[in-house]
Amino acid sequence: MGIVVIGAAFVDIKGFPKDNYIANGRNVGRIEYVHGGVARNVVEDIANVELRPTYLGIVDDTPMGEAVVQKLRNHKVNTDYVLTIPDGMGTWLAVFDNNGDVAGSISKRPNMLPLVDLLDERGDEIFASADAAVLEVDLDKEIVKAVIELAQRHGTKLFALVSNMSIAVQRRDFLQKFDCFICNRQEAGMFFADGFEGDAPEKLAKALCGKIARANIPSMVVTLGGQGAVYADMQGTFGVCPARDVHVKDTTGAGDAFCAGVAIGMTYGKGLAQAVEIGTALAASVITSSENVCPRFLPQELGLDPEKFMTAMQP
Repeated sequence: MGIVVIGAAFVDIKGFPKDNYIANGRNVGRIEYVHGGVARNVVEDIANVELRPTYLGIVDDTPMGEAVVQKLRNHKVNTDYVLTIPDGMGTWLAVFDNNGDVAGSISKRPNMLPLVDLLDERGDEIFASADAAVLEVDLDKEIVKAVIELAQRHGTKLFALVSNMSIAVQRRDFLQKFDCFICNRQEAGMFFADGFEGDAPEKLAKALCGKIARANIPSMVVTLGGQGAVYADMQGTFGVCPARDVHVKDTTGAGDAFCAGVAIGMTYGKGLAQAVEIGTALAASVITSSENVCPRFLPQELGLDPEKFMTAMQP
């Protein structure tokens, strides 16, 4: 079944100024409607590496909801477990400055609790054949608990990503069950109640190694924007992966593509450092366009051979 991704689908409403962005003023520009949501983006990124992921999520019973599902199917995502419910998607409204960075945003989160019944009824069917699972760890506790239990029962690798760190900070015990937790610098600062700002990446990487050891989190990756990313695991490995030198057009979705790359790499035989390099490559491909997801890649371009790896892993 490949990698299973569990989380919300959003409609992203994005505004871009025509000229220099004026804070607290009126800006002439353009507005785009884009399929979004952290998990929805991640599953499409995985599919764009010619893998065949499965999406567990919810969409609206509207033409927009139908379009979200159809686009995922066009990218060869398995949508058999997507629920259709009135008002089932979230909305993210964002305004960007002329550097492509978010100047301000507001989001409306959807009700994801219907996934609990889906996991109860069909979870074993889904996880029995899954290579790994990627979960938004800030979803309702009932969903997170169900996913962790299924992953443990079936020996499935588990990766945590986050869309709301203020909720995720309350899930520290859950994160001890994940193979890797991926977030950005600001989110890491919230999680560890530490500024996590200002220090050089090398110093942050060493500090991260000590922090996750004390928190009993198996491994963690923190993105630093233009400074790249730092990573560490409980075995004492830590390091820095520099960012790619590319022209930035729109940073939306870069973190999601990074998460997808790390999950892909660690699922299909790469160590943490190599997986972070794959995440960095996918993130760089996103920020050069106004799309929320990466373009098409062959696994071999990223040094991957998933079929060969999974065959070798079979008893």
